[in-house]
Amino acid sequence: MAVFFTADTHFGDVHILRQRGRLFASIDQHDETLVANWNAVVGPEDEIWHVGDFAAHAERAHCAAIFSRLNGVKRLVRGNHDSNRVLDLPWADPPVESARLTLRDDGREWRLFLAHYAHRAWPGLWRGARHLYGHTHGTLSDTTRSCDVGVDAWDYRPVRLAALVARQDASTLVPEELARDRAAGQESEGIRPRSTPSATSS
Repeated sequence: MAVFFTADTHFGDVHILRQRGRLFASIDQHDETLVANWNAVVGPEDEIWHVGDFAAHAERAHCAAIFSRLNGVKRLVRGNHDSNRVLDLPWADPPVESARLTLRDDGREWRLFLAHYAHRAWPGLWRGARHLYGHTHGTLSDTTRSCDVGVDAWDYRPVRLAALVARQDASTLVPEELARDRAAGQESEGIRPRSTPSATSS
C-alpha cells in the first residue's frame, strides 16, 4: 500500500477554467483528465489524502459520481470550497480541518502536518515535521519543509510521499543551515524555484 497526497482538484468547478482553460476545453474534459490521472497512479488499496477543495460549485450528484470513480482509501482535510456536498461523501474518516501524521516510507519515518492553507509555522516544525498544503495552485515555491500538493503543482495528478521528499531534499538550503541563520538573526527563506508542470490530457 502506498500513500498519496493531492489538493485543489475542483471537480465540477466551471470557474477553475479561468485558470486552467488553456489546458482543458471544458469542465467535463477537466474532470475526466483528473479522474484518469488519479486512477493511473492510485491503486484501490492505496491511501490518499486530499488536502482540500475536492469540488466547487458542483451538484451533489456530480460530486458523488466523481468520488465513486476514484481509486484508493480517501481522506479529506477540508478546504474553503468543501461544503456539505463534499463533506457528506463517504470518506474513510470524517473530514478534518488539519491533520498530523507519522508515516513510514522507504524505511524512514516522516512526520507531516496537513492543512489546506500554507503556513509559515506549524506544529512540529522544529522537530522536522513537513507541511503539506493546497490552496495556492502552485504559485508558492516549496521550502525545505513545506510543499504544495495541489494538482496544479504536480502535473494534475496525486503525488507519493517519496516524490515530495525528493523535491524538498533537492533544495539548496538544508534545515541545519536554516536553524543556524535564524540563531544568527539573519533572514533566510529556504525557498527554491519550482518548475511549472505541464498537464497531460487523457
